[in-house]
Amino acid sequence: MSRDGAKYLAALLLFGSNGIVASSIALPSHQIVLLRTFLGALSLAALVVLGRGAGPIFQHPRQAGALAVSGAALGVGWLFLFEAYRLAGVGVASLAYYCGPVIVMILSPFLFAERLGAAKVAGIVSAVCGASLVVAQGGGKMDALGLLLGALSAVMYAAMVTFSRRSPDIQGLAAASVQLVASFAVVAAYQLVRTLLSPAEAGETLSCLAQVDWGAVLTLGLVNTGLGCYLYFSSIGTLPVHRVAIWGYLEPLSAVALSAVALGEAVTMGRVLGAMLIVGGAVASELVGRRRGVLVAAS
Repeated sequence: MSRDGAKYLAALLLFGSNGIVASSIALPSHQIVLLRTFLGALSLAALVVLGRGAGPIFQHPRQAGALAVSGAALGVGWLFLFEAYRLAGVGVASLAYYCGPVIVMILSPFLFAERLGAAKVAGIVSAVCGASLVVAQGGGKMDALGLLLGALSAVMYAAMVTFSRRSPDIQGLAAASVQLVASFAVVAAYQLVRTLLSPAEAGETLSCLAQVDWGAVLTLGLVNTGLGCYLYFSSIGTLPVHRVAIWGYLEPLSAVALSAVALGEAVTMGRVLGAMLIVGGAVASELVGRRRGVLVAAS
């Protein structure tokens, strides 16, 4: 496995634990998103400034702009997704959100000139079916607005991946910091509008902040978001689109596995079968593609 592949898998595992960490934070979903993007952006931006790694950002303003759009899409997608969790339930909202990789894969021949073979298509279909089984075991409400927000979060996921690949000269920590700062800016603007429209909500927020579990907030913001987004954004730009799409379904799988270990949630046969389909789709796609490459080289 390549270094970027290992970083991407590590990011997915961190993201898979988001629900467990966030469950101990007694705040509305949009405020949790605000805190996590603020702490993540602050930590990455500080590392870039202290390490004097901001040079490529100013040398390639167009690419930095693409990264900013990618980060803004991530922030908007998180807002849609967390509200969809509340309206439609985690299972249904997650299933809608994970249509995002499918959108990216369908568009990849047109946007990235990446060929989709039968093995790649079969792998993504297997992963989608597996994710459906995994999240369906958690139930959910068929709320129309929740489903719409979940679908919009999938569109934002596709936009995030698409624009993140348009910055070949800005990579690693610098790229991740631009994206996360843009994500925070969008979420902060949304929170400002909410506060202006409902001043009473601001007072309630201050009272909640006095009692919040700051250990969980710092973990979610600095580790899961700061470190996680660095690993994620510094790797997806170099990995093939089909790998990003198929491996991405390991995130809900890790969330289910970690919930079973940390929260004692039940592991049903449906979830086990779903896990097998996700992992099997990812492995089969990689092995078949690699085998074909070896055969072509040998010939």
